[in-house]
Amino acid sequence: MKQRGKKPYSTLNETEPKTLNEPMGAVGYGSAPASMIFNTPARKPESKMTAIEKMYFVKQGISKADLEGFKDRIGMDYDQLAATLSVARATLINKKGSEKFNPTVSEKIVGLADIYSYGYEVFEDVDRFNRWIFSPNRALGGEAPYDLLDNQYGREEVKNIIGRIDYGVYS
Repeated sequence: MKQRGKKPYSTLNETEPKTLNEPMGAVGYGSAPASMIFNTPARKPESKMTAIEKMYFVKQGISKADLEGFKDRIGMDYDQLAATLSVARATLINKKGSEKFNPTVSEKIVGLADIYSYGYEVFEDVDRFNRWIFSPNRALGGEAPYDLLDNQYGREEVKNIIGRIDYGVYS
């Protein structure tokens, strides 16, 4: 895991992304940091975006293609993702390609991407963070962080735990 003061991410290569909202996949692409989930207009990881940047990104909408890339990267199926986002499974699967989700669903997706982006930055490894999110955690009363992601307060608590890990506080 990263230590404070280190460069938070490394540059992967110098090629530029092809489209604005193309999902990054498991490693990222272009000169984007590996902790960046979507190729956002802000061109930085979701965990580093300001509230205003996230607001405009949500208003633009998350496409089905973006969600597909995110779903594959985090290792969830549609049932898990629907439960985590508190939406019907059909809401997620009925969209096609570049069709966008409404602002309410897009906001939930960006909120979840924010947590994963921060986790990937702190853990410095996609697979390690993906395992951690599903593992019981003492700081959460033995619950797995994933089990708390279905509402705003749970997401805040998980993000706080990741922050504690980032700063070396036992969690």
